[in-house]
Amino acid sequence: MTVDVTVLRVFTDEGGNFGNPLGVVDAATVPPGDRQRIATELGYSETVFIDLPTDGSTTAHARIFTPATELPFAGHPTVGAAWWLRECGAPIHTLQVPAGIVGVTYDDDRTVIRVRAEWSPEFAIHDLDSVDELLAADPDDYSDDAEHYLWAWLDRDAGHLRSRMFAADLGVPEDEATGSAAARVTDYLSRDLTITQGKGSQIFTTWDAQGWVLIAGRVVSDGVRQLD
Repeated sequence: MTVDVTVLRVFTDEGGNFGNPLGVVDAATVPPGDRQRIATELGYSETVFIDLPTDGSTTAHARIFTPATELPFAGHPTVGAAWWLRECGAPIHTLQVPAGIVGVTYDDDRTVIRVRAEWSPEFAIHDLDSVDELLAADPDDYSDDAEHYLWAWLDRDAGHLRSRMFAADLGVPEDEATGSAAARVTDYLSRDLTITQGKGSQIFTTWDAQGWVLIAGRVVSDGVRQLD
């Protein structure tokens, strides 16, 4: 059996650079028991398996896997799934994941999801004093059974921060762009944010006092990869 995997980069900068790689698979082509194996073989921080919407429907279902485990919610797979569905001619208003119903909108060159902050894992959030300290951090120092989110202000007044995320327990030594962590830190700081993560990926968030967070980002496709 050959499986087609569309490879996206989610949360790129304005020029289509950087972004977190994502594998996207039509769930109908892969039995549930094979999905973890495929995600592990691909090795991306997440792979998403999407049940395509029925004719006339504006909702879809998705399951998300890291190389090590299934997640009830993750940010860059849901943004990527929503973008991919529109590219396939099936734009959606909602995406059902195990954690809940994700709202979806499309805004110019950005895909936007509406999520609950508490759907995200409980990250250990590390407030650092400077970007230099952040960039010098060693993932090997954060290799315990927790997800670590490190951040420092680039411009506090503008709400622009720099971040990194380490999740060895999920099989992800360092994540290039983490939407679920963006939701957590947005709720933690209680303000709208522009987040530059990893090598230069960009995430835009909007805070809601009721616990909702909008997560927006750009997506590009790197083509199709085939697995046996």
